[in-house]
Amino acid sequence: MQAIKCVVVGDGAVGKANMSSNLIHHECLSSVESISPLVRFPHCSAHQLSSMKLLVFDNYSANVMVDGKTISLGLWDTAGQEDYDRLRPLSYPQTDVFLICFSLVSPPSYENVRTKWYPEISHHAPSTSIVLVGTKLDLREDPATIEKLRDRRMAPIQYSQGLTMAKDIGAVKYLECSDSHRRA
Repeated sequence: MQAIKCVVVGDGAVGKANMSSNLIHHECLSSVESISPLVRFPHCSAHQLSSMKLLVFDNYSANVMVDGKTISLGLWDTAGQEDYDRLRPLSYPQTDVFLICFSLVSPPSYENVRTKWYPEISHHAPSTSIVLVGTKLDLREDPATIEKLRDRRMAPIQYSQGLTMAKDIGAVKYLECSDSHRRA
Protein backbone atom coordinates (compact mmCIF):
# COMPACT_ATOMS: atom_id res chain seq x y z
CA MET A 1 0.00 0.00 0.00
CA GLN A 2 1.31 3.44 -0.90
CA ALA A 3 1.83 5.80 2.02
CA ILE A 4 1.60 9.60 1.94
CA LYS A 5 3.33 11.54 4.70
CA CYS A 6 1.79 14.97 5.28
CA VAL A 7 3.46 17.25 7.84
CA VAL A 8 1.42 20.11 9.30
CA VAL A 9 3.36 23.21 10.42
CA GLY A 10 2.47 26.70 11.62
CA ASP A 11 2.44 28.90 14.70
CA GLY A 12 1.11 27.57 17.98
CA ALA A 13 -2.64 28.06 18.52
CA VAL A 14 -3.56 28.58 14.85
CA GLY A 15 -5.78 25.49 14.80
CA LYS A 16 -3.44 22.84 13.37
CA ALA A 17 -4.51 20.10 15.80
CA ASN A 18 -8.23 20.72 15.23
CA MET A 19 -7.73 20.80 11.47
CA SER A 20 -5.67 17.59 11.48
CA SER A 21 -8.18 15.78 13.66
CA ASN A 22 -11.12 16.98 11.55
CA LEU A 23 -9.43 15.98 8.31
CA ILE A 24 -8.92 12.44 9.55
CA HIS A 25 -11.98 11.90 11.73
CA HIS A 26 -14.67 13.73 9.77
CA GLU A 27 -13.90 14.49 6.18
CA CYS A 28 -10.53 13.06 5.17
CA LEU A 29 -9.97 16.07 2.93
CA SER A 30 -13.26 15.39 1.11
CA SER A 31 -13.56 18.92 -0.24
CA VAL A 32 -9.92 19.19 -1.21
CA GLU A 33 -9.29 18.38 -4.86
CA SER A 34 -5.60 17.82 -4.19
CA ILE A 35 -2.99 18.38 -1.53
CA SER A 36 -0.19 17.43 -3.86
CA PRO A 37 -0.22 17.40 -7.66
CA LEU A 38 -0.99 13.65 -7.87
CA VAL A 39 -3.04 12.83 -4.77
CA ARG A 40 -6.77 13.36 -4.21
CA PHE A 41 -8.72 12.34 -1.10
CA PRO A 42 -12.45 11.50 -1.43
CA HIS A 43 -14.89 10.88 1.46
CA CYS A 44 -13.85 8.22 3.94
CA SER A 45 -16.00 5.11 4.06
CA ALA A 46 -17.31 3.76 7.36
CA HIS A 47 -14.71 0.99 7.08
CA GLN A 48 -11.89 3.52 6.67
CA LEU A 49 -13.10 5.49 9.68
CA SER A 50 -13.24 2.35 11.79
CA SER A 51 -9.73 1.35 10.71
CA MET A 52 -8.21 4.67 11.82
CA LYS A 53 -5.71 4.52 14.60
CA LEU A 54 -3.89 7.08 16.63
CA LEU A 55 -0.19 6.44 16.06
CA VAL A 56 1.55 8.83 18.42
CA PHE A 57 0.36 12.00 20.14
CA ASP A 58 -0.44 14.52 17.39
CA ASN A 59 0.17 12.00 14.62
CA TYR A 60 -2.86 10.64 12.79
CA SER A 61 -3.27 7.91 10.20
CA ALA A 62 -6.13 6.79 7.98
CA ASN A 63 -6.57 4.63 4.92
CA VAL A 64 -8.21 6.60 2.10
CA MET A 65 -9.21 5.70 -1.44
CA VAL A 66 -7.41 7.56 -4.24
CA ASP A 67 -8.29 6.65 -7.82
CA GLY A 68 -9.49 3.23 -6.66
CA LYS A 69 -6.35 2.49 -4.65
CA THR A 70 -6.02 2.42 -0.88
CA ILE A 71 -3.49 4.96 0.37
CA SER A 72 -2.23 5.25 3.92
CA LEU A 73 -2.39 8.95 4.81
CA GLY A 74 -0.22 9.96 7.74
CA LEU A 75 -0.69 13.44 9.21
CA TRP A 76 2.13 14.68 11.43
CA ASP A 77 0.95 17.66 13.48
CA THR A 78 4.07 19.49 14.66
CA ALA A 79 4.52 21.92 17.53
CA GLY A 80 4.84 25.51 16.35
CA GLN A 81 6.34 27.00 19.48
CA GLU A 82 9.87 28.36 19.34
CA ASP A 83 11.00 25.84 21.97
CA TYR A 84 10.64 23.11 19.32
CA ASP A 85 12.52 24.83 16.48
CA ARG A 86 15.47 22.42 16.73
CA LEU A 87 13.38 19.27 17.11
CA ARG A 88 10.60 19.93 14.58
CA PRO A 89 12.78 19.45 11.46
CA LEU A 90 13.50 15.89 12.60
CA SER A 91 9.98 15.04 11.38
CA TYR A 92 10.61 16.41 7.87
CA PRO A 93 12.54 13.60 6.09
CA GLN A 94 10.46 11.59 3.58
CA THR A 95 7.58 14.10 3.71
CA ASP A 96 5.40 14.04 0.59
CA VAL A 97 3.53 17.28 1.26
CA PHE A 98 3.60 20.07 3.86
CA LEU A 99 0.53 21.94 5.06
CA ILE A 100 1.64 25.39 6.23
CA CYS A 101 -1.13 26.75 8.45
CA PHE A 102 -1.92 30.24 9.67
CA SER A 103 -4.96 31.73 11.38
CA LEU A 104 -7.10 34.01 9.25
CA VAL A 105 -7.62 36.13 12.37
CA SER A 106 -3.95 36.34 13.36
CA PRO A 107 -1.99 38.58 10.99
CA PRO A 108 1.28 37.71 12.80
CA SER A 109 0.76 34.01 12.00
CA TYR A 110 0.19 34.98 8.34
CA GLU A 111 3.46 36.94 8.26
CA ASN A 112 5.27 34.00 9.86
CA VAL A 113 4.43 31.92 6.80
CA ARG A 114 6.87 34.11 4.84
CA THR A 115 9.42 34.77 7.59
CA LYS A 116 9.55 31.43 9.44
CA TRP A 117 7.64 28.47 7.98
CA TYR A 118 8.43 28.71 4.28
CA PRO A 119 12.15 29.37 4.92
CA GLU A 120 12.32 26.43 7.35
CA ILE A 121 10.65 24.03 4.93
CA SER A 122 12.55 25.24 1.87
CA HIS A 123 15.80 24.74 3.80
CA HIS A 124 15.06 21.22 5.04
CA ALA A 125 12.88 19.88 2.20
CA PRO A 126 13.29 22.16 -0.83
CA SER A 127 11.54 19.96 -3.41
CA THR A 128 8.51 18.94 -1.32
CA SER A 129 5.04 20.21 -2.29
CA ILE A 130 3.39 22.80 -0.05
CA VAL A 131 -0.29 23.55 0.55
CA LEU A 132 -1.06 26.81 2.35
CA VAL A 133 -4.03 26.60 4.75
CA GLY A 134 -5.84 29.51 6.41
CA THR A 135 -7.63 28.30 9.55
CA LYS A 136 -10.45 29.72 11.68
CA LEU A 137 -12.49 30.80 8.67
CA ASP A 138 -15.61 31.00 10.85
CA LEU A 139 -14.02 33.88 12.82
CA ARG A 140 -13.13 36.07 9.84
CA GLU A 141 -16.65 37.55 9.78
CA ASP A 142 -17.24 37.34 13.54
CA PRO A 143 -18.03 40.85 14.87
CA ALA A 144 -16.31 40.35 18.24
CA THR A 145 -13.16 39.02 16.56
CA ILE A 146 -13.13 41.87 14.06
CA GLU A 147 -13.50 44.39 16.88
CA LYS A 148 -10.61 42.85 18.86
CA LEU A 149 -8.42 42.98 15.77
CA ARG A 150 -9.47 46.56 15.02
CA ASP A 151 -8.49 47.57 18.59
CA ARG A 152 -4.99 46.30 17.77
CA ARG A 153 -5.04 48.04 14.36
CA MET A 154 -5.31 44.75 12.51
CA ALA A 155 -7.83 43.06 10.25
CA PRO A 156 -8.59 39.46 9.30
CA ILE A 157 -6.64 37.99 6.39
CA GLN A 158 -8.75 37.97 3.22
CA TYR A 159 -8.93 35.14 0.66
CA SER A 160 -7.03 37.21 -1.92
CA GLN A 161 -4.18 37.72 0.56
CA GLY A 162 -3.97 33.97 1.11
CA LEU A 163 -3.85 33.36 -2.63
CA THR A 164 -1.07 35.93 -2.98
CA MET A 165 0.97 34.30 -0.21
CA ALA A 166 0.43 30.86 -1.75
CA LYS A 167 1.74 32.14 -5.07
CA ASP A 168 4.69 33.87 -3.39
CA ILE A 169 5.84 30.67 -1.66
CA GLY A 170 5.11 28.39 -4.61
CA ALA A 171 2.31 26.45 -2.91
CA VAL A 172 0.43 23.99 -5.10
CA LYS A 173 -2.88 24.93 -3.44
CA TYR A 174 -4.47 27.44 -1.06
CA LEU A 175 -7.30 26.37 1.25
CA GLU A 176 -9.33 28.00 4.01
CA CYS A 177 -11.08 26.00 6.70
CA SER A 178 -12.73 25.96 10.09
CA ASP A 179 -14.45 23.27 12.10
CA SER A 180 -17.56 23.77 9.98
CA HIS A 181 -16.42 25.20 6.61
CA ARG A 182 -13.96 24.38 3.84
CA ARG A 183 -13.12 26.51 0.84
CA ALA A 184 -10.68 25.58 -1.91
